[in-house]
Amino acid sequence: MNIEVCINSVDGAIAAEKFDAKRVELCTALSVGGLTPSFGLIQQCVEASTVEVHVIIRPREGDFTYNLQEIALMKIDISEAKRAGATGVVFGVLTANNTISDLNKVLVDFAKSLHLEVTFHRAFDFISDYKVGIQKIIDFGFDRLLTSGTKPTAIEGLQVIDFLQKDFGNNIQIMAGSGVNSENALQLAATGIKNLHFTALKSINSNSKLSMGEFKVVDEVKIKNIVELFQ
Repeated sequence: MNIEVCINSVDGAIAAEKFDAKRVELCTALSVGGLTPSFGLIQQCVEASTVEVHVIIRPREGDFTYNLQEIALMKIDISEAKRAGATGVVFGVLTANNTISDLNKVLVDFAKSLHLEVTFHRAFDFISDYKVGIQKIIDFGFDRLLTSGTKPTAIEGLQVIDFLQKDFGNNIQIMAGSGVNSENALQLAATGIKNLHFTALKSINSNSKLSMGEFKVVDEVKIKNIVELFQ
């Protein structure tokens, strides 16, 4: 099983390496689903560990419908991720009707020209026709799809994940994410998927009195418990 840990810090990259994860998805602002990290954070994660660093390219919170200025910004961020040493990038662009946008092809082609792997993220879980959507993602050249099976959590979307793996798994890597833990990881793996994605953070009771957000630290026990299931 290929384990991908969603992280927001250098400590996360170090912990992922410690427990033999294959990849990290590096983000900031995980409370809103993840936004593009800084050049410095990408570079430090690359230098501090040997795991593959895959960088989310999401310029703002909210929906996944971007204008041309935002697409141009995403191209710059893809270029900077490569310059910082990233192995891959993670993004997803939808139309106003929540279908897979043709603008994805522009970004995929650009990322591939830089020899980066490309993952379509959970924007996929907002589309109405996942059968049409995944074929378009494959046609655009994505290497990997992160999905919760169009449901809030992967275990709720297990039936769709199973379908995607059986019908499309030979053409694209299917990666289950959202709510993955040591209690359900084996059930998800039984679909035949070879990639699991999860966040491993825990609160240290540091809520800011000035509403500046909550600081969380890496939950190494969660990473360890999931990884050990497949050893």
